[in-house]
Amino acid sequence: MNSQKQIVVIGGGTGSFSLLQDLKKSYKHISAIVNMADNGGSTGLLRDEFGVLPPGDVRQCLVALSDAPEQLRELFNFRFPKNSSFSGHSFGNLFLSTVEMMTSDFNESVKMAQQVLQIRSLVIPVTLTSCNLVLNKNGKIIKGEKAIGIEGFNGDKKPNLHLSPSPKINYLAESVIKKADLIVIAPGNLYRSLAPTLLVDGVGKSIRESNAKVVAVSNLVNKLNETDNFTVDDYISEIERFIGGPRVDVVLYNDTLPDKRLVKIYERKGEFLVNLKNPKKKRRYKLLGGNFISNKPFRQNPDDVLTKRSLIRHDGKLVAQALMRLR
Repeated sequence: MNSQKQIVVIGGGTGSFSLLQDLKKSYKHISAIVNMADNGGSTGLLRDEFGVLPPGDVRQCLVALSDAPEQLRELFNFRFPKNSSFSGHSFGNLFLSTVEMMTSDFNESVKMAQQVLQIRSLVIPVTLTSCNLVLNKNGKIIKGEKAIGIEGFNGDKKPNLHLSPSPKINYLAESVIKKADLIVIAPGNLYRSLAPTLLVDGVGKSIRESNAKVVAVSNLVNKLNETDNFTVDDYISEIERFIGGPRVDVVLYNDTLPDKRLVKIYERKGEFLVNLKNPKKKRRYKLLGGNFISNKPFRQNPDDVLTKRSLIRHDGKLVAQALMRLR
């Protein structure tokens, strides 16, 4: 185990989850900084009904980093059955929201969950301000990640996005970024997961001023009506736009083909693989291609009725191995 380096992973959702559960086997000091603008699925319902901060992405990262027995980890991911009063909700989401309502402090919710799940690393909400992602589409204002996902961008490669109300970075997030040796921008939905994390006031500045090596893990598949025809370089261009400057040092991208059956499923929906154009072109950042695709079969939890999951996924172990080889 490389216990010396301080690793910060920025993102949310499945992309961070798959990476964190393998990184924890190699690194002792990991901090996961998590998107806090989600308003879909179980998270959205809890925000609307109780006014709590979004627990879903935080829960996934907590479970990924947990050293607790398997049954306890499964408890936090347990989904209540369909057609029940709690249909689609996970126990972990309810746990985090309940503690927040008791203490009025979401940091305290996460701290308690870390103790229960026996986590030696840190899971940090990027902000403690309740906010939503907002899209200004030619003067039309669309509020919330869920509504933006329905609206789409219609080929706009640089959508006008901001957070409302404007949130400040969680002091814990700012602290770990400043101390980091390696910052990993995890794969995930570019505009509805990464953007609302990087757009929080203070995040970009902290990354730009950090002495850490910054590594971006490129997405595998483009999102219909959001990142149509995006190349690897397009993703990095947008990530650096949100950071506020050219700060990415290394890009990990997949250069192998996934299972053809899965590719066809995506293509029927109008979603295609992310490719690298002009590989010999000179770039400011270093490109590292490889096979980063998971071959493990994915089966949707039948009780996870509020969220749609990805079929083509990164293999966290292969990404972690590539990160370990960086100098």
